[in-house]
Amino acid sequence: MARAAGGLCVRAVILIRILVGWVFVAEGVQKLLFPQTLGAGRFAKIGIPAPHFTAPFVGIVEIVFGVLVLIGLFTRLAAIPLLVVILTAIATTKIPMLVHQGIWPMLHEARTDFSMLLGLLFLLFSGAGAYSLDAKRVRKTQSPAALRSRA
Repeated sequence: MARAAGGLCVRAVILIRILVGWVFVAEGVQKLLFPQTLGAGRFAKIGIPAPHFTAPFVGIVEIVFGVLVLIGLFTRLAAIPLLVVILTAIATTKIPMLVHQGIWPMLHEARTDFSMLLGLLFLLFSGAGAYSLDAKRVRKTQSPAALRSRA
């Protein structure tokens, strides 16, 4: 029973990848489609330097690495730049909100950010799971004898 449960958990990682990858891809696309409200205009409003460069750059980072997370390719590495993005978002938007508006408004607004942070940390530690291009790469490089011994 434990083996079956463990196998299910390894395969269920795809759900975390879909959640995290989808949110980052969607947010990245929106930074490019709606620059005044979600891209350079928003970056300027919160004081991020060179917003006309940094907002599209962050949008592209979110799209590229979000897609890598979605397909499960170089997942652990893809999580690192996305962690930088989400930690920067928390530091520049949620911490000031905590200071000026209090804990409850900040927690309400930060729910997606904290979910993405924890999802990225999970993927960084666990990897992409069984249904991923990372797993396919590993299976391809292992000898048939090594694969049989794991079964």
